[in-house]
Amino acid sequence: MIKVKDSQPIACKEGELMATISDVIESFLKELIRQSQGQAVEIQRNEIAKHFDCAPSQINYVLTTRFSVQHGYTIESQRGGGGYIKIMRLRPERNPSVHQILMEEIRDNVTKTQAMRLIRALQEQNLINDREARLMRAATSDVVLASPLNNRDYMRSRILKAMLSALIH
Repeated sequence: MIKVKDSQPIACKEGELMATISDVIESFLKELIRQSQGQAVEIQRNEIAKHFDCAPSQINYVLTTRFSVQHGYTIESQRGGGGYIKIMRLRPERNPSVHQILMEEIRDNVTKTQAMRLIRALQEQNLINDREARLMRAATSDVVLASPLNNRDYMRSRILKAMLSALIH
């Protein structure tokens, strides 16, 4: 296996690609969270970086792009000698403030990609079922929101907020 850059795919067999280092780190962290059975997971960035033989900034990249509130997670960090990063999965049914966090994360303009990412995260966490996810995707699709682009993203945001509010309450 030869890795030139962290963003390049990792080869596992002749010509066969497994995943990028970011995908591998994401899977590893999600498995830790799964094993914790809903509890917060504390990690040390440098230890994870050593484990994957990558720069600590790669861990930061994975945390900020794949473990955001829109993906259904919240991150806390404690700096210093024994510092750690705590990853917690958001659960609206256990924490009423999660609804508020989700609503704040959905900006005034939401792109189709952002909406699909949020819907997938909600589905992965079993906060919405397959049928609800399909309805949300359909209601926020560009085909349904046939209007100028800037207005489309605004409408998509309003629809998502209304649907999430109805589902969570």
